[in-house]
Amino acid sequence: MVTILLGIYVALMVLHTVNMGSDLFKNRNNLGHGSWIVSGIIGFVTDFLDTLGIGSFAPTTLALDATKQLSSDRLLPGTLNVAHGIPVLVEAFIFTQVVDVSPVTLFSLVGAATIGAFIGSKFVTGLPEKKVQLWMGWALIVTAVLMFARQQGWIDILGADNTATALTGIKLIIGVVINFFLGALMTIGVGLYAPCMAMVYMLGLSPLVAFPVMMGSCAGLMPIASINFVKTGDYARKVSLAITIGGILGVIIAAKFVTGLNLEILTYIIIVVIIYTGITYIRKSMGTVAKAKA
Repeated sequence: MVTILLGIYVALMVLHTVNMGSDLFKNRNNLGHGSWIVSGIIGFVTDFLDTLGIGSFAPTTLALDATKQLSSDRLLPGTLNVAHGIPVLVEAFIFTQVVDVSPVTLFSLVGAATIGAFIGSKFVTGLPEKKVQLWMGWALIVTAVLMFARQQGWIDILGADNTATALTGIKLIIGVVINFFLGALMTIGVGLYAPCMAMVYMLGLSPLVAFPVMMGSCAGLMPIASINFVKTGDYARKVSLAITIGGILGVIIAAKFVTGLNLEILTYIIIVVIIYTGITYIRKSMGTVAKAKA
């Protein structure tokens, strides 16, 4: 089953490469505004952060704005999806191979999120986005506090040791249902990364298991979303290519860093990421922060 999933990732890489590459070749004499070096550095840093579970969309948005890489803000959504499509597929491909996780668990959770996003694009968008972000933000902060309390030995309600690599029975059903809704909520700007980390931890899985699950969930979405952006030309060509190249390097380096970490240290990093994301969601609910993936 893992082999099938890896095959899907490779197929999506080929699809995205052909889609983006053919458009870049057609427009090779006019790739547009932006700096190769600046955009490449942005890609390296933001996809490094993405591999740590922080997400790439929000940091990229801030960096592109600060360095004035885009000729128009209209190009931002397309640039984010096109530029980070291959790096997130590389993330999913690497972590699916190096992290010990049950194929059934991985395939079920990734599939649930993908289906959730597909259905969510049709139905969930009618939900009040600001309220969802507000409550999700507070839920993440509460979860992070509980995780910290357990790490300190104050409580033991989040499962024992968190070394499991598979979900079975009712826990698998709960995981599938939650990840389905997380995939659906992505369509209204609620990122999947931090909530997925919290879910994995709450269900007693090893913290590392969150990485192939959350990255696989997003890897199935972005290349598909990029098709229309490339077709209409609503993305920054030079900037996107530079971010992609820099991003791939950032992912490879960060993956070695993450997989080599002690799980206790990784858990504390995840706690910080979840708190950061929770605060970001609350700020977004107040209209002070642009939409982000995680």
